[in-house]
Amino acid sequence: IMKLSDGVEWGIHCCTVLAALPEGTALPAARLAEFHGVPAAYLAKHLQALSRAGIVTTEPGQRGGYRLARPPAETSLWDVVAAVDGIAPAFRCTEIRRRGPAALPDRQYTRACGIARAMQRAEQAWRDELRAISLADILADLASSVPPRAFQKAGAWFMEVLR
Repeated sequence: IMKLSDGVEWGIHCCTVLAALPEGTALPAARLAEFHGVPAAYLAKHLQALSRAGIVTTEPGQRGGYRLARPPAETSLWDVVAAVDGIAPAFRCTEIRRRGPAALPDRQYTRACGIARAMQRAEQAWRDELRAISLADILADLASSVPPRAFQKAGAWFMEVLR
């Protein structure tokens, strides 16, 4: 099973919140952690990775914090996954078919392993799908996936924090 770190989920959620912020506003890491109920120190590590990747930027000062570095439509879910978890492939073929009692000299294996090729195609399809979904797409889906009461509570929280 391909397993992504908790940081990927946290990063996508934080980027979605930042995408919804009014123009010219930012949120500190501690406030993003508070909003999501996650440890601030651990979240800060992931926000730094998103910053290094150019997905978020920091604003200095008392009203500073994080904000998106570019419009939500220009940041894909893959961008966030790659920033937080890296781009190493999930499947690494170690060519075990070349070991054991049926093994032949390496020169006899003229084609890449069929299992490795299948896994690479599957991973590429997964990555392509994540590249096709932007933060703007996630924002557009919020109205149908978040209970109205949660929207009200979030709105009240933001009004308090951003004033």
